[in-house]
Amino acid sequence: MDFANDIFKFKRFNHEKLLKYGFKFDGVYQIERKIDQFLMKIEIKNGLVMVELIDGETGEPFTLFNVVGAQGVYVQNLRSECEEVLMDIAEKCCEQEIFKSDEAKKVIEHIRKKYGDELEFLWEKFPENAICRRKDNKKWYVAFIRLPKNKLSLDGTEKVDILDVRSDEVEKLIDNKTILPAYHMNKKNWVTILLDGNGDLKTVYDLVDKSYLLAKKK
Repeated sequence: MDFANDIFKFKRFNHEKLLKYGFKFDGVYQIERKIDQFLMKIEIKNGLVMVELIDGETGEPFTLFNVVGAQGVYVQNLRSECEEVLMDIAEKCCEQEIFKSDEAKKVIEHIRKKYGDELEFLWEKFPENAICRRKDNKKWYVAFIRLPKNKLSLDGTEKVDILDVRSDEVEKLIDNKTILPAYHMNKKNWVTILLDGNGDLKTVYDLVDKSYLLAKKK
């Protein structure tokens, strides 16, 4: 069922939340739900979600449910009910994980621990864009974006994580390798950091902290 993994596309499963929700774990997370005459079996393994519907009367899998393009009001209603179950799991057992690089995850954790700020996803049309802002004046001090390399005038189309930060030393910082002219921000006051593992993490933390101070209300 492709739609199942689409629901969890930008999610990371939380072990404690899954167990609290009712999942059993023995190397694989498993839970069952009753839908009409069917038993909905949900299994999560290595971050992938597998769903099976078992007919309560025959004990056989409802194979039509997994046929791409299968039509009919009954089949559509079953899928809708299954989607509701999966969306509830996504809401209660998952965390956002759009930014994939280890460097991005460490910077996010640095921000969380030092400032108590979480990523804010403000744009429905741009689910791979997020910001953090100060609590006192609501000014942004970082923006995380995931985008293809060629959008940064770099070779390749694979997606990378970048971090925009405020700076009062723009010209001094830009090296066109790990620190680039600001993407989608004012190039006079911001720079873009490429979070691909080639930069110095301490330097990135320092730039985030400086950006936080620059965003302070005057």
